[in-house]
Amino acid sequence: MNLTKKTLSVVVSVYNEEKGLRECYREMKGVLDPLSWDYELIFVNDGSADESFSIIKELAEADRKVKAVSFSRNFGHEAAMIAGLDYSSGDAVVCMDADLQHPPECLPKIVETLEKGYEVISMVRTRNASAGVLKNVTSAAFYWLINCISDVHFEPNASDFFAVTRPVAEVLKKSYREKVRFLRGYVQNVGFKKTTLEYEAGTRVAGESKYSIKKLLIFSVNTILCFSNMPLKLGIYAGVLSGAAGLIVLIYTLFTRQGAPSGYATIVVLICFMFAMMFLLIGIIGEYIAILFTELKDRPVYIVRETRNIKPPETDDSEAVPEETE
Repeated sequence: MNLTKKTLSVVVSVYNEEKGLRECYREMKGVLDPLSWDYELIFVNDGSADESFSIIKELAEADRKVKAVSFSRNFGHEAAMIAGLDYSSGDAVVCMDADLQHPPECLPKIVETLEKGYEVISMVRTRNASAGVLKNVTSAAFYWLINCISDVHFEPNASDFFAVTRPVAEVLKKSYREKVRFLRGYVQNVGFKKTTLEYEAGTRVAGESKYSIKKLLIFSVNTILCFSNMPLKLGIYAGVLSGAAGLIVLIYTLFTRQGAPSGYATIVVLICFMFAMMFLLIGIIGEYIAILFTELKDRPVYIVRETRNIKPPETDDSEAVPEETE
């Protein structure tokens, strides 16, 4: 009988979380130690400007199960999760945030679900009291829109809190290396045996949300463009609509030819409408070209400055092969 314990890699994204990191570690450790699985706790420092990485290094020195990866600058939350997947070595990987809004208490349930044979677990948020009405409404509107125009179905309120088995993690590492990306969308789209678990967002242990309305808007636009080509097809619909409007104006003009002033306002409105549609479509095409340009440049998803207690991943990507720093 094989008595070797399976290992759970818990990837924690960190950006300016110095006030809550020790509390995060204590709660994680308190939940992970009693599990039937062994574990590694990978803190990915996303270019924090505070003392976050100094605290992570202290934790890593005191506990060999704590692994540390630090970026050369801020590359974003998505890049931090990808780095965590790259550096993880466990039989399954869980990605979560350091602010404890992704409750560590969910980890035993995740392990139990993994043991039932599920390979992809999307954590669906049922409530987030700290988000506010505006954020909750815009989040619901985003998922409604993306599900309307995309061939992929996204679970509403699915978060960056998810778990995948090692085979799925390998697929995400090797085949989903876009520079403009939506990782939680890839997790839901990759296939395999999947399920969802519900959770209620915990109270932020310290600090404030790093996602402003502007960042969320940019993120939402990039996601829509990555998962749907429907915006490009707006040109067809706009052309049909403009043609129909032009035909109506033509008929109207033929029946009311009693002086130029009678159709003046209509012509002005139509010209404004058609120019607005034209510039909108040019802008959409420009966004797609910008994404293509970003992919063609093929710059690193992230650059690692230093690590603790962890070996570089086996990969051909230049951004992910630093030597361990002691």
